[in-house]
Amino acid sequence: MGDLPQDDDPLRARPPQATNQARHWFEDVADHLGSAYLRYSFTKGTDQEVAFLVEVLGLQPGMRVLDVGCGPGRHARALAERGIEVVGLDVSAAFVLLAAEAAPAGLTVVRADARRLPLADGWADAAISLCQGAFGLSGPPSEGQPAEAVDLADGAVLGELARILRPGGLLALTAFSSYFQVRYLPEDDEFDAATGVNHEVTEVRDPAGAVAQRDLWTTGWTPRELRLLSRQAGLVPEQVWAVEPGAYGRHPPSIESPEHLLLARRAAGPARQGSSPGQ
Repeated sequence: MGDLPQDDDPLRARPPQATNQARHWFEDVADHLGSAYLRYSFTKGTDQEVAFLVEVLGLQPGMRVLDVGCGPGRHARALAERGIEVVGLDVSAAFVLLAAEAAPAGLTVVRADARRLPLADGWADAAISLCQGAFGLSGPPSEGQPAEAVDLADGAVLGELARILRPGGLLALTAFSSYFQVRYLPEDDEFDAATGVNHEVTEVRDPAGAVAQRDLWTTGWTPRELRLLSRQAGLVPEQVWAVEPGAYGRHPPSIESPEHLLLARRAAGPARQGSSPGQ
């Protein structure tokens, strides 16, 4: 892994704390996929996505960026190669190992829960959370929890992202579109209208080609919901664009686009920290 400057180590400033959270459902998916994750077509547009993000976030060499839900590190590595100081974070130990392998200078990779980021307040000049890296992957409410539990979990992620941004710092976050999900709902999927969570059972292949069935739970959002939730977290939403992997751009929201990209700025005052059920 890359080394952080010893006189300015954000990971020492707020070390991870133990929680009573169970193993995240996505860890089973990542454990089986491993490096085969990078075979999927939606991972092939990294260069275009990073070029767009560098432009809209105003990134320059030496700036600090947090990549939440970094997966195998494709965006984090590309940013570090541009001279940007990057902390990549993921809940999957398998993906953290992949991201840290032969990491370029300036990249540090850590395993942590996005609802409790091990970083100092105001550390980052910008933050990204892409391809449903953390936001929107909380899964359905646990037994006995209200539908609001999904909102609280994703609100906690946004609250932490706001906290670690410096005042005026920018966040770029992608989220699945509820419009698209419902409009093109596969026959075997189950969409919960109360929570916006879609459930599917899919086949995933490991690097050797072995097949396993895994459950996927992804939360869909509307642009209005993203604006409301980001404001509650202490962010000022500036844009919500329609995007798809490898085709990031300034496109107005559409029911024909699978993802939204939220661009939001940390407000001048203190961020409002969210909390998720069970923490």
